[in-house]
Parts: sequence; structure tokens; C-alpha cells
Amino acid sequence: MGFIQLENMEFYAYHGHFKEEQIVGNKFLVQLTIEANMEVAARSDSLKDTLNYHTAYQLVKEEMAKKSHLLENIASRILDTVYANFSGIRSVTVKISKMNPPIGGKIDAVSVTLTR
Repeated sequence: MGFIQLENMEFYAYHGHFKEEQIVGNKFLVQLTIEANMEVAARSDSLKDTLNYHTAYQLVKEEMAKKSHLLENIASRILDTVYANFSGIRSVTVKISKMNPPIGGKIDAVSVTLTR
């Protein structure tokens, strides 16, 4: 088993509970970890034998472009699309961080992490 990790993918998107968040937008960071058997790819050195991380990035990008009220909803959709597009996955973890969220005080980010 092994892990493919896409770290600190940065998106400007329009997610949030408040109407203003869906108009003004905000910066989001996404971490994606996919656990899968990588023994064949390690021996073959062929892209066809592994999970293409470019494709994984595009899947995350597409989901981040769809407005949502909750980070939980986005994370769940990302998990759904990763499982729908790749086979042989053991587990997937996605962490979405909203940078500088509007909570009335100084905070770097708020994050949601889901694993399936």
C-alpha cells in the first residue's frame, strides 16, 4: 500500500453560509490523500498502472467550482468523485480549509476533514 498526496491545492471559491461569502468569495486550501496498492506501478514505471494525480487535481478543481454552503458538502462530493473515477482505492481523506473565515476574530483558517 502507498499514498498519493496532493498538498495545499489553492482555490478561490464562493462557499459559505453567509450570502456575502457566496458573492465575495475566499481562498481555500485542499489536501487530498489517496491510499491504494502501488506495487504494480512501482515495478512498471507506467502511468497506466497508478492513480493519475493530474486527474485527481482536476476532479477537486471541478468540485471546488460548485458553490456550497458547507465545507462538509464539498468534502463529501470530492470523496464521491474520486471513488467514481478511480478503482483500487483503499481509502481517501480530504481536508478543506477556509482561509480567514468571517467569525469575528483573528483566525488563520477553519477546516473540515472527511475520510472514507
